[in-house]
Amino acid sequence: MVERVIRRRVALTPSADSAMSQTAAWLIPLVALLVVATGWAYWSTAVDMFKEWQRDDDYSAGQLVPLVAIFFLWVDRKHLARLPLKPCWLGGLALLVLAQAARAYGVLFLFESAERYSLVLAVAALVLMVAGTAVFWRVKWILLFLFLMVPLPGRIHNMISGPLQGFASTGSVFVLEVFGVRVSQQGNVVTLDQRIPMGVAEACSGLRMLTAFIIVAVFVAYMVKRPRWQKAVLVISSIPVAVLCNVLRIVATAVLFLHASSEVAEKFFHDFAGLVMMPAAVMLMFGQLWIMAMLTVPEDKPQHKAVVIGRRKPRGQ
Repeated sequence: MVERVIRRRVALTPSADSAMSQTAAWLIPLVALLVVATGWAYWSTAVDMFKEWQRDDDYSAGQLVPLVAIFFLWVDRKHLARLPLKPCWLGGLALLVLAQAARAYGVLFLFESAERYSLVLAVAALVLMVAGTAVFWRVKWILLFLFLMVPLPGRIHNMISGPLQGFASTGSVFVLEVFGVRVSQQGNVVTLDQRIPMGVAEACSGLRMLTAFIIVAVFVAYMVKRPRWQKAVLVISSIPVAVLCNVLRIVATAVLFLHASSEVAEKFFHDFAGLVMMPAAVMLMFGQLWIMAMLTVPEDKPQHKAVVIGRRKPRGQ
C-alpha cells in the first residue's frame, strides 16, 4: 500500500527536466525581449563608444572587454548551469531605475560617460531581474569588469594623463643618465646629447598601455587559481608595471634616436615597442605569481593524535 502511494505521488510530481523546460519556455522569450529593448535603447550610446574605441588609441583595448566577458561566462558555464534561476524583480527594477537615472543625468548635463556607465548598470539589472541573486553574485566580477570598456571621463583623463606624461619624461631622463647618456629636460621635451630634441607627447604618456595592462591583469587574475589577495596584488601591480614598461619604451626610442634615424626610432616606438611590451608585462605578471607562491607558506593540516580508550593502568605497575 505504501509503495502504491509513493509511486502515485512520484507520477504526479513533475520531473526536474520538465520544470526546467517550463522555465525556459517563458524565460527565453523574456530574455530576448529585454535584450532587444536594451539594445534599442542604448544603440546610439554603444555606437558612439565604438567610434571612440576606433579613433582614440588610449582606449582601443576597451573593445576587447565584452569579448573577454563572454569568454569568462563560457569558462564558468558548468557552474552557472547548476545555479537556480529565481528572478529578482524588485532588486532588478531598483537597479534598472538607478541606471536610467544615471542616463538621464548624462543626457541633461551632456555627460556622455554617465550614459555609458548606465549601460553597464542596465546589463547588471537585467541579470539580476531575470536570473536572480545566485547568478548575479556569481558573475558580479564579470559585471564589474565591463566598466573597463568605458573610456574615462575627460576630467579624469586629464588628471591621469598629465602626471603620467611628466613621470614618463622624468623617468626616461633618470634611466638615460644612469647609463651615461648626456640628457637635459625642459618640461616634456628631452634633449639627447645636447643636439637631438625628443618630445614626450601626450600619446607617449602610457595611458594606452595602462588601460591594456589592467585588462590583461584582470584576465590573468580571473583565470588563475590563487587566493584573492594575490589576485588583488596582481591587478594593482599592473599600474606600476605599465608605467615602468612605458619608461623603458621611451628609453629604447631615445637610444635609437642617438644611433639611428628618427624615422626608425618613431616606427619602433609606435609599432615594435608596443608589441614587445605586452608580452614583457605578461611575463612580469607570471613572475609576480611565482614569487608570491614562493613566499607563501602552505598551511599544515592539523595532525590528530590517536587516543587509546581503555582501562587505566594502576600506578606502580
